[in-house]
Amino acid sequence: MHKYLETGKIVTTHGLKGEVRIQPWSDTPADFCKFKRLFSADGSIKYNIVRSREAGNMVIAKIEGVDTIEAAKLLKDRILCVDRADIPLPEGTYFVADLLGIEVRDESGGKIGVVGDVFNTGANDVYEICSECGKKYYIPAIPSVVLHVDIEAGVMTIHPMEGLFD
Repeated sequence: MHKYLETGKIVTTHGLKGEVRIQPWSDTPADFCKFKRLFSADGSIKYNIVRSREAGNMVIAKIEGVDTIEAAKLLKDRILCVDRADIPLPEGTYFVADLLGIEVRDESGGKIGVVGDVFNTGANDVYEICSECGKKYYIPAIPSVVLHVDIEAGVMTIHPMEGLFD
């Protein structure tokens, strides 16, 4: 597991006093605005967020020490990460980054494939399962289908819905 999780990208500057416009990759811009410290992907650079606000589907943020448009321009296209320790997860929820690539098995232990992607449909997430033969299956991330997830072991156990693999 990675210590830092990608959470957004600085896409441009905003105004003349060093603010930046960020494309958030969190569930909502409001969720992104809760972060008070962000990092580079390797954690070598820390960005303290002085203030942030929603702007449609984007976030406008003021980063400590970035006080001019010239300084803000140097940050364009930077990927921003959050320390996973700063985001406590409720039981039964997972970071998408931790789900990608884990093995998916049925209740009897038979390998079905690996998680290739995660989509949010509004009602619930949907997991894309990629089989070894190249087929893709889509399962709802609901308790009656996803029986167990062991991130440490890299295994998800599911109860396939009738007709899913036909």
